This record gives sequence, structure tokens and C-alpha cells, in this order.
Amino acid sequence: MDKSEVPAAHPPMANGPAMTTAQYLPEYTDHSSTQMATARDRIAGFAAGLASGATKLFVGHPFDTVKIRCQVEGGNGRFKGPLDCLISTVRKEGPRALYKGASIPLVGWAVMDAVQLGSLSNYRLFLQGSDKSHKLSHFEHGLAGLGAGWTVALVATPVEMIKMRLQMQYAVGAERKYRGPIDVARYLTRRYGVFGIWHGLPATMSQRSFFFFLWGSYDVYSEWLRSLRGSASFPYVVKSGSSRALGDRSLPEKLVNFLAGGMAANTFWTFCYPVDVVKNRYMTQGDDNPISFRKMFRHVYRSEGIPGFFRGFVPSFIRSFPTNASAIFVWESTVRLIKNDGKH
Repeated sequence: MDKSEVPAAHPPMANGPAMTTAQYLPEYTDHSSTQMATARDRIAGFAAGLASGATKLFVGHPFDTVKIRCQVEGGNGRFKGPLDCLISTVRKEGPRALYKGASIPLVGWAVMDAVQLGSLSNYRLFLQGSDKSHKLSHFEHGLAGLGAGWTVALVATPVEMIKMRLQMQYAVGAERKYRGPIDVARYLTRRYGVFGIWHGLPATMSQRSFFFFLWGSYDVYSEWLRSLRGSASFPYVVKSGSSRALGDRSLPEKLVNFLAGGMAANTFWTFCYPVDVVKNRYMTQGDDNPISFRKMFRHVYRSEGIPGFFRGFVPSFIRSFPTNASAIFVWESTVRLIKNDGKH
């Protein structure tokens, strides 16, 4: 039977309500609410990721330099803590030292975020069956994040390897071991072969696995923030439906993106920080007698105990909110602009 010939409702059964079209013809499915993904939907995440990566560099690199130095130096290093590291670095090497190794992330983070956020968008679409109207669960958002983390690890490993080697170079002038990013890449290739810049890929994939918590919690926080309404009394926001709510006005979507992005980043670093410490020490250790990634966990524990897994946590935790909140805000806003969409 042609769709146009199907009656709007079957005549009512005795002592019963009228049947809908879907009940009358079980094989008939209404696709009017389906929103199939377009090519623009699939590339928007990649393009917007470039803007997100540039934002991360500008906001977060000074914090990252302090974090890396505290992590790698450990408790027996030259710094008493994050603040001492910041002051000492600026005093001895100048403010520009906080952006050491930034030339690689300038390109690298832009590419990394393009790959991460572009693949994230496409993994989401895959889990949706290319139907944008299908709502994913929090767990499915986490799975998309996990896939994006493993994908971006292929790009992140060489970028982070080169960046950290430059950040951990305290010498200046002629005493420097590396003159710049290209010099680091040449050294690693000579030392470890053609895939030398990917030395540490398993460690990076382990750390990026925690993107499950980043993007899973981002969806949780976003959903919660969208449920809030304005209130006249402290804390000035209440759950939807509360008698204290001032109408039904929700938080602006851009504010939701910013706050959820920052909170999700804090959640991510809380879970993954010990693995990040071990990964960074593994990737920056001396090249003469290196130990495996697995043995590095044992080494950190034996030499410094549990506190050793949280060296540099404070600057990392502080950095994660403004850096990632800004980056995700820029990404979501740029995606909406590219797709000409009201909400991503």
C-alpha cells in the first residue's frame, strides 16, 4: 500500500481508542524525525579542532611547562613545588621560557585537536547510525571519547615527545643539547630508527584511554547544566521545576559548553594523572639505559611512594579548567558556525 493511502487512524475498536497509523501498520515506520548526517557534519569537527588547538596553546602552555618540569624532576629535583618552579623559571630563563617547546604544539595541538575532535564527532555519528536525532547515552559518549583518544595518540606521541624534550632542556646558548624541534626529531630518528618519534606510543595510548571519562563526564555535566534555571536567591540556580525558579529560562548554551568543558577536564585529570606522570617520565628518561613503561610505575613508587604519582598535580588541575573550558567553548561554537546549527 502506498504511504499516501494509509489512513491517519484506524476506526476505533469496540470499547477502545482509535489506533494510530503505526499501530495499524506495524511495518510502517515514520522517518520524518530522522536527521541523517551530511558531509558538513563529518568535517566540521576537524575544522573546528584547529581553532580549539590554538586556544589551548595560548592559554595552557605556561601551565604545561611548569607541570612537566615538576613531574619529571620529582621530589628530589631542583624545585620545591609548582610556584617555586614558576618563579625560578622566569627568574633564571625569562618569561619566554614558559613557552619553551611551543612551536611544535602551535602546529601540533591544532592538528591534535583537529584529529581528536574530528574523530570524536565521527565516532559519535557512527554510534548514532548516522542519525543525528538519536540521543547517545553517557556511556556511548565515553566510548566515542575512548576511540578519539586512541586515534589522536598517533599524532600526540611525536608532538609530546619533542615538546617535553625541549621543555626539560635547562641549558641555554651553546650548552643546549637540542637547537629546536627538528633537531630533537633528528636525534630520536638516529637513536631509535625511522619510528623514533613514536617511541612511547603505548604509553600515550594508555593515557589517552582516559578520554572515556573526559567526554563521558562532559555529557553528564552538560545535561545537568541544561536542567538548571535562574533563581533570585543564592546560589541563583535551581533545578528545572523548582518553585524558586524564575520562569523557564535555561543557561546559555555557550556557558554550558564552557563550564561543562572545564569540569570534564578536571574529572579527566583527577583519574589519569598518575598514568600521565609515568608516561612523561618514561618518554623523557635518559636514552642510555631506559626502562619500560610498566617498570616505570614500579620505579616511581619505590623512589617516591604514592606522592610521586601526583607531582605537579596542582598546576595541571588549575590549568585544565581554563584551558579546556576555553578550547571546548571555541570548538562547540565553531562547529555550530560551520554547520549553521543552533546546538551541536
